[in-house]
Amino acid sequence: MTKFQVLLSETARKQLAETGAKDEARIRRGISRLESDPYRPRPGADIKKLVAADPAMYRLCVGDWRVLFFLDGTKVKVTSVRRRENAYD
Repeated sequence: MTKFQVLLSETARKQLAETGAKDEARIRRGISRLESDPYRPRPGADIKKLVAADPAMYRLCVGDWRVLFFLDGTKVKVTSVRRRENAYD
């Protein structure tokens, strides 16, 4: 099975740091699940492909937080970590 490398953009790192310690730990656990399979939704990894995004973007739900990412070969590039109500602006 292919192991994916997860990379966080500078923006995503800053947004993650602003979430608070409890949420940050929870989001990091969710992001780490992307290493095994960033495509398939499963318990603990609510993943969905976003419609009309170019390049193809995906979102991972972690409680009220949305982690937006895209795939580049075997790299998962996280671009944003936002609250649900602001994630798709």
